[in-house]
Amino acid sequence: MTPAEYDVIIVGGGPGGYVAAIRAAQLGLRTAVVERAHLGGICLNWGCIPTKTLLRTAEIRHTIAEAADFGVVVPEGTAVDIKAVIARSRAVAAELNTGVGFLLKKNGVDVIWGEARLAGKGTLDVTEAKPTGGRHNPAPPKDALGPGRYKAAHIVIATGARPRALPGIEPDGSLIWTYFEAMVPPELPKSLLIVGSGAIGIEFASFYRALGCEVTVVEILPRILPAEDEEIAALARKAFEKDGIRILTGAKIAALKKGKGSVTATVETADGKTEAITAERLISAAGVVGNVDGLGLDAVGVKIEKGLIVADGVGRTSVPGIYAIGDVAGPPMLAHKAEHEGVVCVEAIAGLDPHPLDKLRVPGCTYCRPQIASVGLTEARAKAEGRELRIGRFPYRANGKALALGEREGLVKTVFDARTGELIGAHMVGAEVTELIQGFVIAMQLEATEEDLMHTVFPHPTLSEMMGESVLAAYDRPLHIPPARAPARAKT
Repeated sequence: MTPAEYDVIIVGGGPGGYVAAIRAAQLGLRTAVVERAHLGGICLNWGCIPTKTLLRTAEIRHTIAEAADFGVVVPEGTAVDIKAVIARSRAVAAELNTGVGFLLKKNGVDVIWGEARLAGKGTLDVTEAKPTGGRHNPAPPKDALGPGRYKAAHIVIATGARPRALPGIEPDGSLIWTYFEAMVPPELPKSLLIVGSGAIGIEFASFYRALGCEVTVVEILPRILPAEDEEIAALARKAFEKDGIRILTGAKIAALKKGKGSVTATVETADGKTEAITAERLISAAGVVGNVDGLGLDAVGVKIEKGLIVADGVGRTSVPGIYAIGDVAGPPMLAHKAEHEGVVCVEAIAGLDPHPLDKLRVPGCTYCRPQIASVGLTEARAKAEGRELRIGRFPYRANGKALALGEREGLVKTVFDARTGELIGAHMVGAEVTELIQGFVIAMQLEATEEDLMHTVFPHPTLSEMMGESVLAAYDRPLHIPPARAPARAKT
């Protein structure tokens, strides 16, 4: 049997993979995507989209709880129907899953259903997908191709990542959850222990706490949200604890015992003390690891370091004709980073000259309450690089729109290179910062200076005004808070 031949085959139909496939098809390349479980990948089906749907429920619950502050009387005893919450989340994910299939079809991209393994230069063997539980194996698209041998001049690995397993905290789908189980609980637990305080752990902490669960977060590092600016993370922690989330930093799970309907963790704190914490469920949220197993990468010589594929700025690996994008190619492990890498990669394959991705210009967003968003260098990292800095800060409590919304807690922080005036970092905590951050991302992409931003007109009344004020504050010119340093008086 002659293998089916393509210009490009992408292994993995997640955000990076399907976007790369669409762009490749737009460029006139005969393209196929190999997928074993669900078009749209973890992000669309079990990550970004369904979690934001759940967090919308949490936001509504919080708004109802504070309705009296806005003059709205809500009957007491407002309840949460967790089955309806989950059903809506799954329906949103299913709708977008169908949309991805539609887009691939309309762009002329073939979908090959199964598990792929490299069988030599430019060759993939696709076998039937192994059952891994109902959540992982929906029915393939009706017009999908099946197992067989396929050839392509260019093969892009976009297999994503999976939850990291911690020693002694092996998920069992019942008492110990990964994010898969945490998104579809059969009933709402009364208490929850979350191990890990990155974006995944904090988002689940925020969601379950808003629905009334007792939540404890255990983080082995000295502070939560270790990837974020330290000042922003500290403000976020204060808000979480005010909402009733208990947070233990510099702590680890020394032992874990399962009981009937609960788990008891022996937590060892930074000062060497131990504490037994019992909760109905435990979520293991200590990050993710790349899906590199079973692909035949070693056999063809693809270089792997620390469980991730080594790739250059346009996705090229150590083996000509094999590329890697997205989570499997390393941090930041974000869907939008994967999508952009996919576009850059296939444009390079097509002979264009795309700009390699600048990871410092990739924004990060955490959709907890309050939200957190950032781009570029943190203050600490910029100082470690020996830069002289100008730092601007503007608090939510000084913004009219924030007060009108009842969102008084938050901060917009900007980091400038004092020598050049270049914006090199922006860090925010507060309502809707995940939407606001893109303004700073665009500014950094265009290499804007403080002068450019000071001459930008921000609409009033909006939360975005705080962005402009933060820039002014960095240069001792804020209009709606006192300056950190008294301005020099003009000579008369």
